[in-house]
Amino acid sequence: MQKIIKYLALFIALLSNAYAQYWIEDNPNNQPCTKVYQFYNQGSKTTYFQSPLLNKYDVKFYFLDLEVNNTSTAVSGSVTIHAKTTATMDTFVVELLSNMTVDSVKINGFIKSFTHTDDHIYVSVGTALASNTLFTAQIYYQGTPPNPTGFFGGIFNRTSTTWGNQVTYTLSQPYNARVWFPCKQVLQDKADSCWIFITTNASNKAGSNGILTNVVTLSGGKKRYEWKSKYPIAYYLISLSVAGYVDYTIYAKPAALSGDSIMIQNYIYNNPLTLPFFKSEIDKTKDFLEKMSDLFGLYPFYQEKYGHCMAPFSGGMEHQTMTTQGFFEGFITAHELAHQWFGDNVTCATWNDIWINEGFASYSEYLMAEFLPSLMSMSAAAFMDTIHNRVMKIPDGSVYVPLSESFNVFRIFDNRLTYRKGAAIIHNLRFEMQKDSLFFKTLKDFQTLFKDSVATGLDFKQVAENVCGKNFTDFFNQWYFGEGYPTYNINYVKTHSDTLKIIVTQTTSAPSKTPLFKGLVEYKLITTTGDTIVKLYQTANTNIFKIKTYRTVTNIIVDPNNWIINRVGSVISINDNGSTISMAQIYPNPVHDYLNISFENKGRKEILISDVVGKVVYHNHTDEDFISIPVEGLSNQIYLLTINTRDAKQTLKLAKQ
Repeated sequence: MQKIIKYLALFIALLSNAYAQYWIEDNPNNQPCTKVYQFYNQGSKTTYFQSPLLNKYDVKFYFLDLEVNNTSTAVSGSVTIHAKTTATMDTFVVELLSNMTVDSVKINGFIKSFTHTDDHIYVSVGTALASNTLFTAQIYYQGTPPNPTGFFGGIFNRTSTTWGNQVTYTLSQPYNARVWFPCKQVLQDKADSCWIFITTNASNKAGSNGILTNVVTLSGGKKRYEWKSKYPIAYYLISLSVAGYVDYTIYAKPAALSGDSIMIQNYIYNNPLTLPFFKSEIDKTKDFLEKMSDLFGLYPFYQEKYGHCMAPFSGGMEHQTMTTQGFFEGFITAHELAHQWFGDNVTCATWNDIWINEGFASYSEYLMAEFLPSLMSMSAAAFMDTIHNRVMKIPDGSVYVPLSESFNVFRIFDNRLTYRKGAAIIHNLRFEMQKDSLFFKTLKDFQTLFKDSVATGLDFKQVAENVCGKNFTDFFNQWYFGEGYPTYNINYVKTHSDTLKIIVTQTTSAPSKTPLFKGLVEYKLITTTGDTIVKLYQTANTNIFKIKTYRTVTNIIVDPNNWIINRVGSVISINDNGSTISMAQIYPNPVHDYLNISFENKGRKEILISDVVGKVVYHNHTDEDFISIPVEGLSNQIYLLTINTRDAKQTLKLAKQ
């Protein structure tokens, strides 16, 4: 988005675009022949292949020594790759867009012959290198990559329509690093370290990964910015951003550092209005970093820095140690910072498991609203309501990206499934654990065990099981690999003076894929002498629970704290003789403008609509058999519709959209 945004409502409306990213399939089976893949780029289907010869070596180090300015996407210079062979290798292969010009290639300091075709550079190394041999490859190249029209696609040159600043910046996820530098685009092969040297006009600053170790003044009105990082890094997290910037640096002091600090280095447009406009939002980064260090473990790149480079696009990209971000607002800043743990320190092993990156970063937004509410523009409860409502707009779809859809970037980075449902099931898993100490220990152990590496959803499952001593197979089969969500219908009756019988019937929105969601559910018992919450474990589509209580129950609220993605069909009291008190039918549900209620019985009825925290937003009495209530002025969320008569009460869950 080009307009500067400080309001969460607009941010959420744009979220699906802000995180839209492009992807192509890796060669997961290391096939000994060229394999053709297809992916969606700028909305059109494109063929692409990735040579299996890339699997002949492991990358150890990238050294990018490039000249880039803020006036175009032109790139020139060299990239040196230090690597180690994993098998006998007579041809070194690296990826680079074919419209770039390769001037020469050296292997171990000697110029070698090469061909550049199909977005790969093939280099004859001469005498074959044996397995486990260290070598260097240096590629000298130049060219002007195409400036993409979408959000991701390699390297961009754009001008902010709000601030007027022109910027050249990179966004390489998922497979567009090859657009602007020679690289190996395999998630599992993280480089051990990297240097990014950027020569640019002296009026610019150039931001990148790691620590700025030197700024060298060169002839011809140029400067070279020398960034170095000693941490392992995935290919798509290497970045640069070049513009007229000012450096606004602040410091965080996580408790684990015992008074030491972490630099937060922000490259903000060199415009007298930009920094004052965003300063208070940028300053929140300090609090977020300190809190996340408490929750997830110490910021993983604490010996270098965290920071931001501004660029004119409507979102953020979690480049390691220096996020590229279009604007500053609490939720997006928290999301991108959380990626430094989930996505950068521990990276998804395949794009099918993008949940490792995006689900946890999205849930971190909720955690910041929970633990630092004064810094956020929406409460944690309202945020989770928004997530659940968005997920349930469509009845199916899994968080895990199926192999059959793995070529489709829009499916991989689906906002509803990858981001929102991905966050919601983490919240549900936290509830299943029943102890926050176990939940946060799981997050910390996961970071420790898979530090500087990659992981799958099943890897996280194993860590959770080891920490909690529970089996989460059903949970992951239902919520991660499965589809849809449950709807609960409740009948309850007092069978004896001390026994409440609750009959829970569960249906699911995608029964052919996931016919049952087993798990804990909270029920709030509304009684004449006070309310209480009980937890019951659903094991079948219909369960009958008996609870000892002498209280008179007048209503039951399902999942009052919104731990689980679910709808409630009806909550109905039953007479002692077994007959159901069915009081009304409502439609449509979800409702947009008018809610229609058709009453089963004549006589005086009281109608209340309240939100999930109990605030009454509509209250009326009627003797009619049918009424229509205007609800278009209500916000989009879940409400409880309660109908009272002299003899009975019925509560239904109502979704406003």
